[in-house]
Amino acid sequence: MNNRIKRLNRLLLLAIAPFVGVFAVLVLQPHETHIPLDLESYKPLTALNKQTSDIMTGLQQAEQVAVQTSASIEKTTRLYNRTTAAMSSIVRTASTQAQKPEQIYNRRITTRLGAAVERVNSQRIQIELYRLNPGSYHAYAMKIKLRDPDAMRMTLGKDSFGGAETTLTATQRYGAIAGINAGGFADSAGKRYPLSTTMLDGQYVSGFQPSFKDLFFVGMNHSGQLIGGKFSNQQKLDSLSPSFGASFVPILIQNGQKTPIPDKWQKTPLRAPRTVIGKYKDDQLIVIAADGYNENGSSGATLQELQDKLYKMGVIDAYNLDGGGSTSLILNGRVVNHPSDGSLRPVATNFLFFK
Repeated sequence: MNNRIKRLNRLLLLAIAPFVGVFAVLVLQPHETHIPLDLESYKPLTALNKQTSDIMTGLQQAEQVAVQTSASIEKTTRLYNRTTAAMSSIVRTASTQAQKPEQIYNRRITTRLGAAVERVNSQRIQIELYRLNPGSYHAYAMKIKLRDPDAMRMTLGKDSFGGAETTLTATQRYGAIAGINAGGFADSAGKRYPLSTTMLDGQYVSGFQPSFKDLFFVGMNHSGQLIGGKFSNQQKLDSLSPSFGASFVPILIQNGQKTPIPDKWQKTPLRAPRTVIGKYKDDQLIVIAADGYNENGSSGATLQELQDKLYKMGVIDAYNLDGGGSTSLILNGRVVNHPSDGSLRPVATNFLFFK
């Protein structure tokens, strides 16, 4: 029995011996723990803090510069706005002053014409219609300011050499706002051909013909200015850069002076429906269409009367266009004058005006 107890005790000692050893180590081992400190690992963190500090300082300086710059820009902007406003005022004043001579001159023109009965105004053209009743004849005057050289054109009757159409038909076909008959014509073999030198789109329709007898050429140059006169050679006419034009008789005023009217044209006929075209020194155009009841010389205006009227109106160049039954004045789609034939006559050429 005792032996059995001894064997059991030895067995228990052997079983707990490892645990006793571990316990002894834990009890006897010192408790102080040393954690190594590596200062090198803290250097990046210190550098990062310095960079952050530098950035913050830079941002503060940038903010101060920005505030100063903003104030400078605001000051410059105010100065610029004041300068711009002052310059705009100067430009407006200068523009107004520059327009005064033109306005004064135009007022002088319209004073001699009376009150306009109809107006057309656009970016391309300005038209004013007046009634003229000096006593011996009745007429209509159309004052035209071309703001665009292309606002006036010449057309051939039905767009063909030898063709003919009324001014009303031409305005309707081309969509023009106004129109008048242009040069003279001659009939041959059922065709109606324009007289002498005729130009269309800068080209001679049937070649250049030197002026002879009382014929003249009248038309527009590429700048929208009325040109005309007698031309002995093509070079002389070409030097004026003509765009279009037609021919008839006679010249009434040139370079501000009355020109002698040949006896033939003073008497045959004495009075008649007339169409004349002229210009003022500021390049405004004037068209007069005088009414008459026939072509036998008993009604209408004389060339002398129209010449005197134009001269007193301050016109510097004026030319007599085809008249009689050819006289046509169209505005806003209607016939303004009273054709002596009772209806409009088909003509070889027409001057058209576009809105």
